[in-house]
Amino acid sequence: MELRLKRIARKATYTIGRLYIDGQRFCDTIEDRDRSLRQDMARAAIKRIKVPGETAIPTGRYRVTLGVRSPRMSQKKAYEFCDGYVPRLINVPGFDGILIHIGNTARDSEGCILVGENREVGKVLNSTATFKRLYAALKGAKGDIYITIE
Repeated sequence: MELRLKRIARKATYTIGRLYIDGQRFCDTIEDRDRSLRQDMARAAIKRIKVPGETAIPTGRYRVTLGVRSPRMSQKKAYEFCDGYVPRLINVPGFDGILIHIGNTARDSEGCILVGENREVGKVLNSTATFKRLYAALKGAKGDIYITIE
């Protein structure tokens, strides 16, 4: 399965994007500020530019797994249906524990990708319902899952 996140609005404190699954638009996203990081940059360069908890991950292509349980998410009621097993991006240079999860603003992100509907400036709404639909789609994937962020 191929996911594509196309960043469409880069603002001072957040980034709005569109998420596609196998070429079909699925939902909107919100991330922290895009600081023009790229997967092919040296880790030292990423560390110089990155502001912890306020920076979107580097553009590039990453494998996604549902096989790692998030200790933090497993304690939240919204994730009972998946027991805290949320989509995790693998080997993101300069970042650890990058997830796709529920949230409404970049403040909820800490570098992660939040899903929903961008119907209000600086926010995504209906995030829980959107996340559950996304999780079901990913759970039903045949083979590996990848996300390309551009």
